Amino acid sequence: MIPLDPGARRAILEACDSLREESLDWLFRLVRCPSTLGNEASALNEMERLYRHLGLAPFRIPTEPARLKDHPGFSPPVLPYEGRDNVAAIHRPRQARGRSLALQGHVDVVPEGAADMWATPPYQPAIRGGRVFGRGAGDMKAGIVSYAMAFRALQRAGLQPAAEVQMQAVIEEECTGNGALAAMLALPKPDAVIIPEPGPGVEALYTAEVGVVWAWVTVSGRPAHVRDMQAGVNAIEAANVIAAAFKAYEAEMNRGERIHPAFHGVNHPVNVNLGTIEGGEWNSSVATRCRIGLRVGVMMGCTAAETKRDIERLVAEAASHERLRGATVKLEFKGFMADPCLFPKESEISRLAARCFAEATGGSLRDYPATGLTDGRHFVLYQGTPCAVFGPDAQDIHGIDESVGVESMHGVTRSIALAIAEWCGVERL
Repeated sequence: MIPLDPGARRAILEACDSLREESLDWLFRLVRCPSTLGNEASALNEMERLYRHLGLAPFRIPTEPARLKDHPGFSPPVLPYEGRDNVAAIHRPRQARGRSLALQGHVDVVPEGAADMWATPPYQPAIRGGRVFGRGAGDMKAGIVSYAMAFRALQRAGLQPAAEVQMQAVIEEECTGNGALAAMLALPKPDAVIIPEPGPGVEALYTAEVGVVWAWVTVSGRPAHVRDMQAGVNAIEAANVIAAAFKAYEAEMNRGERIHPAFHGVNHPVNVNLGTIEGGEWNSSVATRCRIGLRVGVMMGCTAAETKRDIERLVAEAASHERLRGATVKLEFKGFMADPCLFPKESEISRLAARCFAEATGGSLRDYPATGLTDGRHFVLYQGTPCAVFGPDAQDIHGIDESVGVESMHGVTRSIALAIAEWCGVERL
């Protein structure tokens, strides 16, 4: 790393502090974009504006399954990709002296759930008690704003990175990771990556993450009038038999001897979630068809391919249950087919992230072995690029009244600005 002059360090941190209001403005702009799966265009357009505001020339990177399908990091798509290309921009120095860096984040958010349960509408950002509320505020639009404002702070301090810096705004981190994979493969390999994903209520440095497989099971039964229900096969009840079969599997995967050392101390790190169910036609009719969506965690030491085979076995066994006699069962895999990943704390970029956070905030990043997953796995597993995944405190992500701390977001901005300056070096504008 290139030592940072104390005067430059002070100027960068002062510039970060001067950007507080601008940071909130950009966060509000992004949260107002309801960028759920298939609806990411507004947020992607906003990212184009943000990159242009930084003096960069944004360009689009399509996600093309035909080109990605043979890559080990590819997941089966849930939706077509037309009209929602990833956005990237590249800063190039006058004279490259430092090491290159990628700053990456996803713009997609999960559905808001029951909007009437939110204290304020999910896509109308609001500040209460020093926190910004809104869907995606924490996961992870605050992180995106932090990396962009960190770059902006260097500029305001009269500096710029003395190495190539990529910025990537991608789709589908929440369901496939294919947007990140497409962007990674389309751009030059950087020397390191920073992804400012949120911490679980605290600022955290990801040390590991589980893998995830998405499976969909469709049960077709035999309809009948409710007065003759014993003559029919209720597809909803049959689907629940299949879902219940995963409970014993979940317990088995969480046995102590199966848990990787990176997750020691984490309660129940492998989760199986029945996330969606749709079926039936009429309250007085035996349901003809039911479809359930499952999210199955993958512990370190296992692979997504092995977990896929486990799911196939479990569904086949459940389909032979007497309550499914006469039903047909269809199993599909769409969405995550993601392997678990380690983010070694000893990597140079992770050590730099932890040190810069301490210097910028006076606090420390908590180690976080995540029971969810991030796009960081692509860079580590398939490109061999070290990746520091750390970000602001976020509460109730994927839930009701999601929020991020304002001071926490600014602390991460200050941390990333110092990390960019030390990793890449700086040159005068």
